[in-house]
Amino acid sequence: MNMLIYLMPIALLMGGMGLLAFLWSLTSRQYDDLEGAAWRILVEDETDCKRP
Repeated sequence: MNMLIYLMPIALLMGGMGLLAFLWSLTSRQYDDLEGAAWRILVEDETDCKRP
């Protein structure tokens, strides 16, 4: 039972850090173009064809 005194604040701190990281990613516009990244994988670049 004494371990809960240490584990609960650590769990709350880690959860808060995760929430802050998620909110930062929203404010820095990380989720704006989800379709573009998927299409860039499929499109062949011209530089890929010029390899010797």
